Amino acid sequence: MNRKIIIYSEFTFLPGLLLLALGTALTEKAALGMSMVVAPAYVIYLFISGIYPWFTFGMAEYLFQALLIVLLSLFLRRLKPGYLFSFMTAVIYGILLDLMMKLTGSLQAVTMLMRLVLFGGGLVLCALGVALLFHTYIPPEAYELIVKELVSAYNLPLARTKTVYDCISAVTAVVLSFLCFGFGTFAGVGPGTIFSAVVNGALIGAFSGLLEKYCDFPDMLGGREFFTS
Repeated sequence: MNRKIIIYSEFTFLPGLLLLALGTALTEKAALGMSMVVAPAYVIYLFISGIYPWFTFGMAEYLFQALLIVLLSLFLRRLKPGYLFSFMTAVIYGILLDLMMKLTGSLQAVTMLMRLVLFGGGLVLCALGVALLFHTYIPPEAYELIVKELVSAYNLPLARTKTVYDCISAVTAVVLSFLCFGFGTFAGVGPGTIFSAVVNGALIGAFSGLLEKYCDFPDMLGGREFFTS
């Protein structure tokens, strides 16, 4: 019997955020449409940065996620300590995203093949990052937190719940794009957004399955009860 690799759950947090930030930056460079979960924040970033150039993608992310956490608390009628830490995670992610945007700033997708490679790589990195975040008790950013809490509260299947949430995010991005830039304008939304909405949940589920097949994720510091109570 093969023994599984031990990865302490606390150690999946930062790698998950790094992969997610890099994947998002690569997707933005592909210019085929942002991943559906970040598309609403990206539309907000495009609109506000057009007025205030200092406003960054990362800022749009953690401000939008703060709104999502408030809505989650109202929907479930409870406020866990983890929800507040989730906002802190969103801030860390926002900082990492702005860093990755700068590091990938010189990338030029001059051909469709390069755009497809960047988009595919970004999609895979984001899915793996989310799968890693699902295996830590440290609160993830709001996007993953919402799915995680709904799955836990209502005993829902992870992959299907993630897919439904992603589709709602894609529709939200389209509505925001129309409101911010005029009807018929799909700012930050494209064929890649729709493709991601369809396959991302299954991709995350597949990565989660592979991680659980070959790895165990025990806690090292014992902080799970604090964050989940």
